[in-house]
Amino acid sequence: MAMQALAVASLLLILWPARSAGAAEYVVGDVSYGWESGSGINYAAWARQHAFAVGDVLVFQYVSSQHNLYEVTEEVYRSCDTAVGGGNGVRVKYTSGYDRVVLAEARGYWFICDFPGHCLGGMRVAVNNSAGAAGGGGSGGSPTVNPPPDGSAASSITGGRPGWAAGCLALVVLALMNTKGLLLLL
Repeated sequence: MAMQALAVASLLLILWPARSAGAAEYVVGDVSYGWESGSGINYAAWARQHAFAVGDVLVFQYVSSQHNLYEVTEEVYRSCDTAVGGGNGVRVKYTSGYDRVVLAEARGYWFICDFPGHCLGGMRVAVNNSAGAAGGGGSGGSPTVNPPPDGSAASSITGGRPGWAAGCLALVVLALMNTKGLLLLL
């Protein structure tokens, strides 16, 4: 019986996440000041590398005297023209240089830099997110889920949101072990 308890405790320690489940935070471009024209960052490719979910946070870092961040409609995103649709295509304007955008709804989000030539030069990113834990997507195609930075196996199982899945798996294993123990007693 003590061996069984030790096995269960070990399993829980292995599967239970080292960090709490919740929203993930993504620095756009994966580098400081990643929201930058001429940086060589392919923002569409960057977005496809991540699986975004409701509650996740995008962090845009840039030099505010040289760039800005506008959340826009898809039409404005595609045209890079904020005057499209009578100027009603801009949802939110950010100008701080360190903007944290919460993906509060399961929908598409489109962002551009409105400085002259920047959007047309590639400073735009489209993000789709899902209502579930993982499995949203970038601006197109199926996203791939990168392992979390801490490399924990439990975090990799659920694409960075490990809490509920690891807990359920541990409960199933515990139930199976208890069932086996009861059968041995009978």
